[in-house]
Amino acid sequence: MSRIVFLNGSFLPIEEAKVPFMDRGFLFGDGVYEGVGVLDGRLIDNEAHLERLERSLGEVRIPNPYSRAEWTHLQEELVRRNGMTEGFIYFQVTRGVAERDFFFPENAEPTVAMFTQAKAIANAPAAEKGIAVVTVPDMRWQRRDIKSINLLAQVLSKQAAKEAGAQEAWLVEDGFVTEGGSSSAFIVTREGSIVVRPLSQAILPGITRKSLLWLSRESGIALEERRFTVDEAYAAAEAFLTSASNFVLPVVSIDGRPVADGKPGPITQRLRQLYLQMASAPAMAAE
Repeated sequence: MSRIVFLNGSFLPIEEAKVPFMDRGFLFGDGVYEGVGVLDGRLIDNEAHLERLERSLGEVRIPNPYSRAEWTHLQEELVRRNGMTEGFIYFQVTRGVAERDFFFPENAEPTVAMFTQAKAIANAPAAEKGIAVVTVPDMRWQRRDIKSINLLAQVLSKQAAKEAGAQEAWLVEDGFVTEGGSSSAFIVTREGSIVVRPLSQAILPGITRKSLLWLSRESGIALEERRFTVDEAYAAAEAFLTSASNFVLPVVSIDGRPVADGKPGPITQRLRQLYLQMASAPAMAAE
Protein backbone atom coordinates (compact mmCIF):
# COMPACT_ATOMS: atom_id res chain seq x y z
CA MET A 1 0.00 0.00 0.00
CA SER A 2 1.33 3.42 -0.96
CA ARG A 3 2.14 5.78 1.89
CA ILE A 4 -0.52 8.45 2.34
CA VAL A 5 0.60 12.02 2.93
CA PHE A 6 -1.21 15.27 3.61
CA LEU A 7 -0.66 18.27 1.34
CA ASN A 8 -2.64 21.52 1.35
CA GLY A 9 -5.93 20.11 2.56
CA SER A 10 -5.82 16.71 0.87
CA PHE A 11 -4.79 13.19 1.83
CA LEU A 12 -3.22 11.47 -1.17
CA PRO A 13 -0.64 8.83 -2.17
CA ILE A 14 2.90 10.14 -1.85
CA GLU A 15 3.49 9.60 -5.58
CA GLU A 16 0.75 12.13 -6.35
CA ALA A 17 1.89 14.82 -3.91
CA LYS A 18 3.46 17.75 -5.76
CA VAL A 19 4.71 21.03 -4.33
CA PRO A 20 4.74 24.02 -6.72
CA PHE A 21 8.12 24.95 -8.17
CA MET A 22 8.00 28.49 -6.77
CA ASP A 23 7.24 27.50 -3.19
CA ARG A 24 9.34 29.62 -0.82
CA GLY A 25 10.25 26.58 1.22
CA PHE A 26 12.12 25.26 -1.85
CA LEU A 27 13.57 28.63 -2.87
CA PHE A 28 14.53 30.09 0.53
CA GLY A 29 13.98 27.48 3.23
CA ASP A 30 11.25 29.92 4.30
CA GLY A 31 9.23 27.81 6.69
CA VAL A 32 9.11 25.93 9.97
CA TYR A 33 8.42 22.34 10.95
CA GLU A 34 7.59 19.98 13.77
CA GLY A 35 8.01 16.28 14.44
CA VAL A 36 5.95 14.19 16.86
CA GLY A 37 6.56 10.66 18.10
CA VAL A 38 3.83 8.05 17.76
CA LEU A 39 3.51 5.16 20.21
CA ASP A 40 0.67 2.63 20.11
CA GLY A 41 -0.93 4.78 17.42
CA ARG A 42 -1.06 7.83 19.70
CA LEU A 43 0.63 11.22 19.38
CA ILE A 44 3.17 11.84 22.15
CA ASP A 45 3.54 15.30 23.76
CA ASN A 46 1.50 16.71 20.88
CA GLU A 47 0.05 19.71 22.69
CA ALA A 48 3.55 20.97 23.49
CA HIS A 49 4.68 20.38 19.89
CA LEU A 50 1.74 22.38 18.56
CA GLU A 51 2.50 25.16 21.03
CA ARG A 52 6.09 25.28 19.77
CA LEU A 53 4.83 25.29 16.17
CA GLU A 54 2.67 28.32 16.96
CA ARG A 55 5.67 30.09 18.45
CA SER A 56 7.93 29.32 15.47
CA LEU A 57 5.27 30.50 13.02
CA GLY A 58 4.80 33.69 15.02
CA GLU A 59 8.53 34.41 15.12
CA VAL A 60 8.85 34.20 11.31
CA ARG A 61 5.40 35.78 10.72
CA ILE A 62 3.71 32.96 8.84
CA PRO A 63 -0.01 32.65 9.66
CA ASN A 64 -0.97 29.37 11.32
CA PRO A 65 -3.36 27.65 8.88
CA TYR A 66 -5.07 25.45 11.51
CA SER A 67 -6.20 25.49 15.10
CA ARG A 68 -4.67 22.99 17.53
CA ALA A 69 -7.80 20.86 17.34
CA GLU A 70 -7.63 20.85 13.53
CA TRP A 71 -3.93 19.98 13.54
CA THR A 72 -4.56 17.11 15.93
CA HIS A 73 -7.42 15.76 13.83
CA LEU A 74 -5.28 15.84 10.67
CA GLN A 75 -2.36 14.17 12.42
CA GLU A 76 -4.51 11.41 13.87
CA GLU A 77 -6.21 10.83 10.53
CA LEU A 78 -2.85 10.55 8.77
CA VAL A 79 -1.63 8.01 11.33
CA ARG A 80 -4.87 6.05 10.88
CA ARG A 81 -4.71 6.08 7.07
CA ASN A 82 -1.16 4.74 7.17
CA GLY A 83 -1.95 2.12 9.78
CA MET A 84 1.06 3.26 11.79
CA THR A 85 1.34 2.16 15.41
CA GLU A 86 4.85 3.39 16.17
CA GLY A 87 7.10 5.95 14.55
CA PHE A 88 7.22 9.61 13.73
CA ILE A 89 5.01 12.21 12.09
CA TYR A 90 6.63 15.20 10.37
CA PHE A 91 4.81 18.35 9.30
CA GLN A 92 5.94 21.68 7.94
CA VAL A 93 4.48 25.03 6.96
CA THR A 94 6.12 27.30 4.40
CA ARG A 95 5.22 30.88 3.52
CA GLY A 96 3.71 29.60 0.28
CA VAL A 97 4.05 30.13 -3.46
CA ALA A 98 5.13 33.44 -4.99
CA GLU A 99 7.53 34.92 -7.51
CA ARG A 100 11.08 34.73 -6.16
CA ASP A 101 11.64 37.85 -4.09
CA PHE A 102 13.17 38.17 -0.62
CA PHE A 103 10.29 40.36 0.61
CA PHE A 104 7.24 38.65 2.07
CA PRO A 105 4.53 38.10 -0.58
CA GLU A 106 1.29 39.85 0.31
CA ASN A 107 -1.30 37.22 -0.56
CA ALA A 108 0.47 33.87 -0.51
CA GLU A 109 -1.28 30.96 1.19
CA PRO A 110 0.94 28.84 3.46
CA THR A 111 1.92 25.43 2.13
CA VAL A 112 1.24 22.59 4.58
CA ALA A 113 2.86 19.16 4.16
CA MET A 114 2.73 16.19 6.54
CA PHE A 115 3.91 12.58 6.39
CA THR A 116 4.58 9.58 8.63
CA GLN A 117 7.67 7.41 9.10
CA ALA A 118 7.27 4.01 10.72
CA LYS A 119 10.09 3.39 13.19
CA ALA A 120 10.81 1.26 16.26
CA ILE A 121 11.20 3.66 19.19
CA ALA A 122 10.19 1.86 22.38
CA ASN A 123 12.42 -1.15 21.69
CA ALA A 124 15.03 0.46 19.47
CA PRO A 125 18.35 -1.45 19.47
CA ALA A 126 20.21 1.83 20.01
CA ALA A 127 18.47 2.21 23.36
CA GLU A 128 20.01 -1.05 24.55
CA LYS A 129 23.60 -0.55 23.44
CA GLY A 130 23.84 3.25 23.16
CA ILE A 131 25.17 5.40 20.36
CA ALA A 132 28.33 7.30 19.48
CA VAL A 133 28.50 11.05 18.95
CA VAL A 134 31.21 13.33 17.63
CA THR A 135 31.64 17.03 18.33
CA VAL A 136 31.63 19.52 15.47
CA PRO A 137 31.59 23.34 15.31
CA ASP A 138 28.14 24.89 15.55
CA MET A 139 27.71 26.68 12.21
CA ARG A 140 24.03 27.59 12.54
CA TRP A 141 22.29 30.97 12.54
CA GLN A 142 21.54 32.90 15.71
CA ARG A 143 17.83 32.04 16.02
CA ARG A 144 18.14 28.36 16.80
CA ASP A 145 15.06 28.57 19.02
CA ILE A 146 12.96 28.70 15.83
CA LYS A 147 12.39 25.27 14.30
CA SER A 148 13.29 26.37 10.78
CA ILE A 149 13.27 24.02 7.78
CA ASN A 150 16.62 25.54 6.77
CA LEU A 151 18.77 22.67 8.05
CA LEU A 152 21.91 22.74 5.88
CA ALA A 153 24.27 23.18 8.87
CA GLN A 154 22.66 20.21 10.60
CA VAL A 155 22.88 18.11 7.43
CA LEU A 156 26.62 18.80 7.14
CA SER A 157 27.18 18.14 10.86
CA LYS A 158 25.28 14.86 10.88
CA GLN A 159 26.99 13.71 7.69
CA ALA A 160 30.35 14.39 9.34
CA ALA A 161 29.20 12.24 12.26
CA LYS A 162 28.16 9.42 9.94
CA GLU A 163 31.50 9.51 8.14
CA ALA A 164 33.23 9.28 11.52
CA GLY A 165 31.22 6.17 12.40
CA ALA A 166 28.89 7.99 14.82
CA GLN A 167 25.12 8.35 14.91
CA GLU A 168 24.80 11.98 16.03
CA ALA A 169 26.77 15.22 16.10
CA TRP A 170 27.05 17.40 19.20
CA LEU A 171 27.44 21.02 18.16
CA VAL A 172 30.03 23.14 19.95
CA GLU A 173 30.31 26.91 20.30
CA ASP A 174 33.02 28.67 22.35
CA GLY A 175 33.99 25.33 23.86
CA PHE A 176 30.48 24.56 25.13
CA VAL A 177 28.06 21.98 23.75
CA THR A 178 24.90 23.62 22.46
CA GLU A 179 22.82 20.60 21.39
CA GLY A 180 22.75 17.72 18.94
CA GLY A 181 22.18 17.98 15.22
CA SER A 182 18.59 16.83 15.79
CA SER A 183 18.42 16.31 19.54
CA SER A 184 19.01 17.82 22.98
CA ALA A 185 22.30 16.93 24.69
CA PHE A 186 22.64 15.85 28.34
CA ILE A 187 25.42 14.63 30.60
CA VAL A 188 25.35 13.12 34.09
CA THR A 189 28.09 14.20 36.49
CA ARG A 190 30.10 11.83 38.71
CA GLU A 191 27.95 13.14 41.58
CA GLY A 192 24.77 11.99 39.83
CA SER A 193 23.41 15.34 38.60
CA ILE A 194 21.86 15.73 35.17
CA VAL A 195 23.29 18.71 33.28
CA VAL A 196 21.58 20.34 30.29
CA ARG A 197 22.08 23.71 28.66
CA PRO A 198 19.41 26.29 29.65
CA LEU A 199 16.99 27.60 27.05
CA SER A 200 17.97 30.63 24.99
CA GLN A 201 18.14 31.60 21.33
CA ALA A 202 21.23 29.34 21.11
CA ILE A 203 19.19 26.11 21.22
CA LEU A 204 15.84 24.69 20.25
CA PRO A 205 13.40 24.28 23.15
CA GLY A 206 13.15 20.50 22.88
CA ILE A 207 9.76 19.04 23.81
CA THR A 208 11.15 15.69 24.97
CA ARG A 209 13.81 17.69 26.82
CA LYS A 210 11.03 19.57 28.63
CA SER A 211 9.33 16.33 29.68
CA LEU A 212 12.63 14.84 30.85
CA LEU A 213 13.30 17.84 33.07
CA TRP A 214 9.87 17.46 34.63
CA LEU A 215 10.42 13.73 35.16
CA SER A 216 13.82 14.40 36.74
CA ARG A 217 12.35 16.84 39.24
CA GLU A 218 9.41 14.56 40.03
CA SER A 219 11.80 11.64 40.61
CA GLY A 220 14.15 13.61 42.84
CA ILE A 221 17.10 13.39 40.44
CA ALA A 222 19.49 16.34 40.82
CA LEU A 223 19.36 18.70 37.87
CA GLU A 224 21.60 21.55 36.73
CA GLU A 225 20.51 23.79 33.87
CA ARG A 226 23.84 25.27 32.80
CA ARG A 227 26.30 25.13 29.95
CA PHE A 228 28.80 22.27 29.88
CA THR A 229 32.08 21.94 28.01
CA VAL A 230 33.32 19.19 25.74
CA ASP A 231 35.88 18.25 28.40
CA GLU A 232 33.07 17.88 30.95
CA ALA A 233 31.28 15.58 28.53
CA TYR A 234 34.42 13.47 28.12
CA ALA A 235 34.65 13.12 31.92
CA ALA A 236 30.93 12.50 32.52
CA ALA A 237 29.54 9.45 34.30
CA GLU A 238 26.82 9.18 31.66
CA ALA A 239 25.56 11.02 28.60
CA PHE A 240 22.33 10.86 26.65
CA LEU A 241 20.18 12.69 24.14
CA THR A 242 16.47 13.29 23.75
CA SER A 243 14.28 13.85 20.70
CA ALA A 244 10.73 13.18 19.55
CA SER A 245 11.88 10.42 17.20
CA ASN A 246 14.08 8.64 19.76
CA PHE A 247 12.70 9.63 23.17
CA VAL A 248 15.85 9.00 25.30
CA LEU A 249 19.03 7.42 23.91
CA PRO A 250 22.23 6.64 25.83
CA VAL A 251 25.46 8.12 24.47
CA VAL A 252 28.32 5.73 25.16
CA SER A 253 31.11 7.34 23.11
CA ILE A 254 32.11 10.95 22.40
CA ASP A 255 34.78 11.63 19.78
CA GLY A 256 35.87 8.02 20.01
CA ARG A 257 36.28 8.15 23.79
CA PRO A 258 34.06 5.87 25.89
CA VAL A 259 31.74 7.60 28.34
CA ALA A 260 32.66 6.01 31.69
CA ASP A 261 32.63 2.24 31.03
CA GLY A 262 31.17 2.67 27.54
CA LYS A 263 27.76 1.26 28.48
CA PRO A 264 24.34 2.90 29.04
CA GLY A 265 24.23 4.29 32.56
CA PRO A 266 21.58 3.66 35.25
CA ILE A 267 20.21 7.21 35.36
CA THR A 268 19.79 7.29 31.58
CA GLN A 269 18.04 3.92 31.63
CA ARG A 270 15.77 5.02 34.46
CA LEU A 271 14.78 8.21 32.66
CA ARG A 272 14.06 6.31 29.48
CA GLN A 273 11.75 3.94 31.34
CA LEU A 274 10.04 6.84 33.10
CA TYR A 275 9.46 8.57 29.78
CA LEU A 276 8.08 5.41 28.18
CA GLN A 277 5.72 4.96 31.13
CA MET A 278 4.55 8.55 30.82
CA ALA A 279 4.12 8.22 27.04
CA SER A 280 1.97 5.12 27.55
CA ALA A 281 -0.26 6.73 30.18
CA PRO A 282 -3.83 7.78 29.28
CA ALA A 283 -3.14 11.35 30.41
CA MET A 284 -0.31 11.61 27.89
CA ALA A 285 -2.60 10.36 25.15
CA ALA A 286 -5.12 13.08 25.95
CA GLU A 287 -2.63 15.90 25.42
